Amino acid sequence: MTKKRVKRIIATVCLMAATTGLAAEWTDSRDVEALFSDAGVSGTFVLYDVAENRFVGFDQARAETRYIPASTFKVPHTLIGLAEGVVNDVDQVLPYGGEPQRFSSWERDMSLRDALPISNVPIYKGLASEITLNRMAENLALMNYGNGEIGAVVDDFWLVGPLTVSAVEQAVFLADLAQNELPYPANLQEQVRDITLIEQGDDWALHAKTGWTNAPDPNIGWWIGWVVKQGRVYSFAVNIDIVDASDAEKRIPLGRESLIALGVL
Repeated sequence: MTKKRVKRIIATVCLMAATTGLAAEWTDSRDVEALFSDAGVSGTFVLYDVAENRFVGFDQARAETRYIPASTFKVPHTLIGLAEGVVNDVDQVLPYGGEPQRFSSWERDMSLRDALPISNVPIYKGLASEITLNRMAENLALMNYGNGEIGAVVDDFWLVGPLTVSAVEQAVFLADLAQNELPYPANLQEQVRDITLIEQGDDWALHAKTGWTNAPDPNIGWWIGWVVKQGRVYSFAVNIDIVDASDAEKRIPLGRESLIALGVL
């Protein structure tokens, strides 16, 4: 484990340990708060500025609260599948199982490159089954991801629990991934970065993944990712309560507008 990664893990632990008085630097953003107020949703946004080793956002208490990651877990899930040799690369085609699915777009064999953007559940359930419980748990511990709990069922712990992760933890994990700082071969991390890239310009690139869990009440919607701008890394995480289905559509706009308000996009 590199010194940089140790520093980030310590910062996260300190930030979440509110009772110790050792919280890492957190700056509230009134601009981001106004965006959430205007959107009429309850939620949080956190930005991790790697160069400054500081957090800025809205609702620190919620940013430190763990929720089920839902499809945002497909980011570490992909890396685990690669590391365990269950898939040779992100372009290897995997079977979906042949059963009717919630969305017709899921009803075909496809690669992780194609499955991740559309959150193809059967593809990733099959991947998890091949990884197995013990190996999955070992990798979550290695990553220091959330509470690290997967229970006794290997193919739904990220959808219904017991796995949970906070927005702060998501941001720190993604900062490590963005910089090859996770304890995995660099070429495997590069493949995950490749399939999470959604937009780029002359001097910036945006990587992101959505998530939506219907396990708790209310549902929780996520948008996580990172921006590389002029060589600097800014990782982020949004989560919101989804009281009405239309609330889910607010995840990405809230995240983008928050990044713009903070001068990252």
